[in-house]
Amino acid sequence: MPMAAVVMPAAGAAAQLQPPAALPAPRPAALPAAAPAPDSRTLVRTAAQGAPGPAAQHSPSTPPDAAGFRAWVEAFMPEAAAAGISAATLQATLGRAQFLPQVLQLDRAQPEFTRPPWVYLDGALSRERVAEGRTRQRTNASALNAAAARYGVPASIVVAIWGMESDFGRNFGNFRTIDALATLAYEGRRAEWARKELLAALRIAQTGEIRPDALKGSWAGAMGHTQFLPSVFLEHAVDADGDARRDIWASVPDVVASTANFLAHSGWAKGQPWGVEVRLPADFDYARAELTTRQDSSAWAAEGVRAWDGSALPSLPGASILAPAGARGPAVLVGPNFRALLRYNNSVSYALAVALLAQQIDGGTGLQAPWPRDLKPLSRSEVLELQQGLNARGLDAGVADGVLGPATRAGVRRLQQSLGLPADGYATGELLRRLQGL
Repeated sequence: MPMAAVVMPAAGAAAQLQPPAALPAPRPAALPAAAPAPDSRTLVRTAAQGAPGPAAQHSPSTPPDAAGFRAWVEAFMPEAAAAGISAATLQATLGRAQFLPQVLQLDRAQPEFTRPPWVYLDGALSRERVAEGRTRQRTNASALNAAAARYGVPASIVVAIWGMESDFGRNFGNFRTIDALATLAYEGRRAEWARKELLAALRIAQTGEIRPDALKGSWAGAMGHTQFLPSVFLEHAVDADGDARRDIWASVPDVVASTANFLAHSGWAKGQPWGVEVRLPADFDYARAELTTRQDSSAWAAEGVRAWDGSALPSLPGASILAPAGARGPAVLVGPNFRALLRYNNSVSYALAVALLAQQIDGGTGLQAPWPRDLKPLSRSEVLELQQGLNARGLDAGVADGVLGPATRAGVRRLQQSLGLPADGYATGELLRRLQGL
């Protein structure tokens, strides 16, 4: 997932599209690095994966079909007209809309196994992607430097998002946006969100800026090289090449300026790094390794947190410590710019991939601490069993849904503390087996 952009299945993720777990292939569709599953937050492209909306628009006993879709479209037309969409636009768009069963199949797909962060990052940070990122940064220097000067977002960050979202334009999806969003709105699981994005897509078509048949992208409605949702396009897309069109499909200047503009409005702080890899003190309380725990980097330094290379920590206000693989894996100190990346796609693995890809495009290194590659990731059914077991023992893992979120990590920490283990909140098969034996 995505979505300015926010955050899913097309090629990348930006403006959010596929479900971090939502891309059919890794990342929206075909990138080597797929995005982790997004949550219900409104991102560039991941918004599409938000919580279920109002009840379905058809009888539960009647599967969605083309005839029902056409009836839904006819019923939706007056609502769109009341929202200011002209009869001519409706005829040229919804009047020709098609029901896309594949969109529903992709929307409902839930992988049984989640990818651990190191597997995700292995794909995202391949040597080939780093090398191409450097080439793209060099060959598009004029547009990238102009965007950096205007919005304060480094060229390498924009290039990294471009690579993550659509493999530098090779795979930004070929679904007609209006068809995809109308199908999702008709099916009803996320009707409120889909109707909002559908109306935004219709407004884009009505401006005449982009032809309706040129509005294409992921199955979840994210569009163009860096996967903007229609609502994000309307608010953040930029005409940087001066042709009176914000073309995020064919104009590199528009693509990079729009992406930088979104990040700038998401809180990107000019001149600040995204964060830094760190070494944690031996007595570090891993329960504090959450984005919700924030203090200036100077306070973390006073507690014994050190940059991996021994240098002074960068000056970061409201910084957080993250340990994506628990006590056995790398740790990073992240600041406001990392949170801006999360606005693009609300996945720590995604934001870390963008940050590290940009860092390597600029000639730096990746993470130096080793990952615990011997740990086998839990399947969704195992996560569900873990959550149910935690809840049954009063350890409160939140709703048992098979997804490892903050509530589940908190429950895992409580279990770890009761067993005398480092309370890093990282769920493993061994921990599940110990829970089953209690």
